[in-house]
Parts: sequence; structure tokens; C-alpha cells
Amino acid sequence: MAEEKFDCIIVGGGLAGLTAAYILAREGQEVLLIERGNYSGSKNMTGGRLYGHSLEKVIPGFARSAPVERRIVKERLSCEENGMLSTVEYDSSKVSTPEGESYSVMRGKFDKWLAEQAEEQGAMLVYGVRVDDVILRDGKVCGVIAGDEEMESDLVILADGVNSLLSHKLGLKQQTRQDQAVVGVKEVIGLKEETINERFQVASGEGVAWMFSGCMEGCDGFLYTNKDSVSVGITMQVENIHKTSYSVPQMLEEFKNRPEIQALLSGGSLLEYSAHLIPEGGMDMIPNLYGHGVLVAGDAAALCANLGFTLRGMDLAVESGRLAAQTAIAAKEKDDYSAEVLSDYQAALESSFVIPCIQGAEACRSIVESGAYKEEPLKAFNDIMEKQNIR
Repeated sequence: MAEEKFDCIIVGGGLAGLTAAYILAREGQEVLLIERGNYSGSKNMTGGRLYGHSLEKVIPGFARSAPVERRIVKERLSCEENGMLSTVEYDSSKVSTPEGESYSVMRGKFDKWLAEQAEEQGAMLVYGVRVDDVILRDGKVCGVIAGDEEMESDLVILADGVNSLLSHKLGLKQQTRQDQAVVGVKEVIGLKEETINERFQVASGEGVAWMFSGCMEGCDGFLYTNKDSVSVGITMQVENIHKTSYSVPQMLEEFKNRPEIQALLSGGSLLEYSAHLIPEGGMDMIPNLYGHGVLVAGDAAALCANLGFTLRGMDLAVESGRLAAQTAIAAKEKDDYSAEVLSDYQAALESSFVIPCIQGAEACRSIVESGAYKEEPLKAFNDIMEKQNIR
């Protein structure tokens, strides 16, 4: 492997990296993807919501073969004030276009599936390998270093997660501040499919996404229905952890013990527990997205938005991977991987839904936190969703 030069080396086997690998391999490029985990999805928090529009551009009709759990048909937002819980529900059970659908997914299963699609296109995927550094020559990234092995390429795409050490080493990314990151803690609770259908009033294959804003001291809660399990968890800004009298795991237990949550999870069994750092610093957290011979995508680029009623990260990661691949294809045609050429990637992100979504997240969240939605809940709910272009 050390003697071969690749068109592109991708570091990280999440949605951004896998999407880029799929497209580049499909276009005939020599692609190597290196993932530190034992398989794609092995380090991801299990259970979440995927807005399908971005992946539809890459694999039309993907949901027919991908291991999606349920199509989201009901969205709920709950806020607490003076001990009273107010809930808004939006029913989207009507048949929509594939581009307008969203799904609950288990990342361990879903990422493995997407990795298989990339391999079928000809991408080379290597697991259980940690990339320690990049090869730099005259200020240009020319490959990666893993242990004693050096692997060269025309382009490196860094999609190695929110704690992208390689981005830090290259000076593309600053140290993450405590107010820019959220810790998410999640459990997957096993329940029979028919039990979930009955308790959430949905049919098989249909699901619910439910967000809880301000229902716990300093944190938000969430709940997603899977085929035969429920993903339940909380998120808390890192800077607020020391301000509470409870540990994060204790706060998750407190959230699960709320009567409305406890009734939904009753009789279930714990299948998985996981924690994850989520970038939530908005535009201030986004690093330099390109350099000579390098692009940054997905969580490594801090492309995540908390709108208060939904968390968006997966569709932004997919889109960043797609646009990174398009930029790489254009660079290969020009035989030019300079920062000037690769800057087209940032322009593409700004012209897409990705950057506007992140820019608008703070305004959307302020609507939720202000309680303005309570007077005209449906109008406020639709206004936010239309602004974010997610339906």
C-alpha cells in the first residue's frame, strides 16, 4: 500500500467520508478511506434522525435498500414552564416525496451499509487504523502517516470527527471552547414493535421524533422511535456540566423518570449506552475548510445545527461529503489541488443549504426558548421548518 499513490485519501468512515468515497470511486478515482474503528459506525452514537434529501442526491431511493428504522411521521416539541409541560405536535404522515422524508436510523447498521455501497463502487476501506499525521511538502498535504506507514495522495479529505486532531495539526482548526460543544448521552431501550406502535400511536414503519427543550436543569432531551427500540437521551453544553448538582448520567436517569417518558419506556430493556461530543458553536466554530491538498468535512468541519426542536448533523455531513467529492473531481480534471482551486468547496457549501442552516439555527432556537411558539404554535413551527428548508 505504501508504494501506491491514491487520487484521494479520506480519514474517517462516517457519513461525510463515506459519501465522498462513494462518489469518487463511482467516478473512477483511486480512493482509500481509513477508519479508526473496527467498522464504519462502530464509534457512532446509535439512533438518530436522518433527513433524506441530501443522500437522495447521491443514491436515489436509498431508503428502499438501506437499513432505516422508521419513517418519521410525527414531530413533537415539549417545553416546560412553571412545572407545566406544553407540547406541540406536527403530523406529517401524508405521503411525501423521497427528498422530503426523514428516518430514524441506527448508525451502527446504517454506516456499515453505506460503507458497503462505497466498496461496491471500488473504494478501498481500511479499518482499525489510526492516522497520526499528514505528509507535508512545501506547505501542501501529500498524504497521511499511520504508524510507520506513509500513504501518498493528491488530496486528503479530513472527516475524522469533532475532535479532528489532524485539522488542529495543520492549523485549520482552533481548540474547541467549552461553550462550542455539547455532550450527548443516549440509551437505546428495547421494546416490542407492536408496543412502540401502540404507545406512540403509529403504524409499523412509522415513527416519532420528540424533542424536550428546557425540561431539565441546563439540558435538553430527545426521543426517537426505532423499529423495535427507542433512543432516548439528553444533551448539555460542556460549559454547564459543572454548574449542576447532578452528573450527566444522573440527569439522563432523571429525564427517563419523568412520568411521560417512563410510561413510554416501561418494560423495556437497555440495549446500549453511548456518549458523544457534538459541535454546536455555529459559524464561529467552523474551521478553515480547505488548504493546499486538503479539505475538511462533516463533524470535523463543525457542520451541525441545533434548531431547538431538532438536531441536524447527518444531512449536513452527507452534503459536505458530496460537495467535497465534486470539488475533488474538478481538481483532478485541472490537475490542480491548490488551495485556490479547492476553495470552490467552501463556496459550494455557502451556496447549498448547509451554511444557511447553521447561520439560521441560532434564530430558530431563540424562537423556541422564548416561548413565542405557544401563542401560535403551528405557525411558529412551520415558519422555522420553512426557513430551514427541511421539509
